[in-house]
Amino acid sequence: MVTASDTLAADVLIDGSTVAAIGRNLDATADRVIDASNRYVMPGGVDAHTHLDMPFGGTFSADDFETGTAAAAWGGTTTIVDFAIQDFGESLQAGYERWLAKAAGKAHVDYGFHMIVREVNDQTLADMDALVRQGVTSFKLFMAYPGVFMLDDASILRAMQRTSDNGGLIMMHAENGGAIDVLVQRYLREGRTDPINHALTRPATMAGEATSRAIALARLAGLAG
Repeated sequence: MVTASDTLAADVLIDGSTVAAIGRNLDATADRVIDASNRYVMPGGVDAHTHLDMPFGGTFSADDFETGTAAAAWGGTTTIVDFAIQDFGESLQAGYERWLAKAAGKAHVDYGFHMIVREVNDQTLADMDALVRQGVTSFKLFMAYPGVFMLDDASILRAMQRTSDNGGLIMMHAENGGAIDVLVQRYLREGRTDPINHALTRPATMAGEATSRAIALARLAGLAG
């Protein structure tokens, strides 16, 4: 049996879907006994960053919640945290419910959601409070992808201030999206489209600048020391 602290020969008693006891020669009876001698029994993995049935760039991610979670289960991952996306002009709640519908009746493993925020307004901020109460406690913000996901600094600060109040967590994609887009357009004009140019148009300096800016905003919002 592999736990967070030990690897030991032991019995595991499961009551419903809960591990009720771990120990040697447990004094208990069971409806079903599985002999896992000479095998490792360990907790299922948690993949905290997946993109299933996600539209992007005119296409969709290769896996939906059925195929993606089946593959996860075969590999020992029993929980995923996917990303629900707010459409422009839409409430966070509506985006969340759309992703719930994508997963309903398809997922083979447990799942939860982060919430991608594309617009920040009074309704968005109220929705952030409501989602935290529903168990969606992490919000993904982007400094990259102009016209798709990128938020300005004022919107980022407002969202950070809200999580300072409601206990949520901000996940930040920190790259200077405007400057990167200038490089991308230049490379396209020059016909520099080999895969290596994806990296070259996203220099480390632009991630460093955005990370520094995100930290400054977080400090202003009271989220960082």
